[in-house]
Amino acid sequence: MRTSSNPAFRNLPTSPGGYARFGDAPAGMAGAGGMFGGGGTPPATSATDDRPLTVDDVVQKTAINIALALVAGVLTAWSGFLALGLVGFVVGLVLALVIIFKQSTNKWLVLGYSAAEGMALGAITALFQGLATSPGGSSFAGIGAQAVLATLGVFIGMLVVYKTGAIRVTPRLTKMVIGAAIGVVILMLVNLVAGFFIPGGMGLRDGGALAIVFSLVCIAIGAFMLLLDFDQADQAVKAGVPARFAWYLAFGFMTTLVWLYIEILRLLSYFRE
Repeated sequence: MRTSSNPAFRNLPTSPGGYARFGDAPAGMAGAGGMFGGGGTPPATSATDDRPLTVDDVVQKTAINIALALVAGVLTAWSGFLALGLVGFVVGLVLALVIIFKQSTNKWLVLGYSAAEGMALGAITALFQGLATSPGGSSFAGIGAQAVLATLGVFIGMLVVYKTGAIRVTPRLTKMVIGAAIGVVILMLVNLVAGFFIPGGMGLRDGGALAIVFSLVCIAIGAFMLLLDFDQADQAVKAGVPARFAWYLAFGFMTTLVWLYIEILRLLSYFRE
């Protein structure tokens, strides 16, 4: 299996044919209890969870998590308790680290992550929406709904691109996407640190022309990350891994969608100032 730019899909064990075999412990982890915490032996599951993974499983679990995040986000924004956003961010980060490092298929952890991220995104969106009620801030009205539709649009668009084979996922493309993703994250961190010493930092988030270009690049990278995520899910289905891993794959999609939503929301805000 090709390495994905999404940390949730990286370092998955592979079968001799190159596809994922989630029941085996990754190299170097057997001594630490394996990916399941028991020497690479999966925990007891129901017959339903042990049947082969299907595309419908991945679609349904991903849809459930997207819907949960949307509901949590709307409720958080509607409540006005924006402090819930900070709680959601911290809880989401902790759950994400647990899921990634344990490669957990526990649906409650995945659902908890989606709910927490929904809270965080809802609070961020509410901050922008709040500007709509301030003097001269009416241009921010409806920005949340537009960001949601745009994110879903990118998701559907990249799914069509993947299914039609318009862009094929190759090892070279995978390396390029991973390198680009690492690069923009480093730039974000440098810009953040620079902001403590220089007003506006490096200008990557100040709403200017450079900021617009940077956001477009981040969105493009997020879109290609989705392409790699689709490929990982496709290979997992072909490998016939247990159905319970649909939750793990859904978590991977959610991490990419969170990235996309934030960048699209930020880009839209630049054009509304």
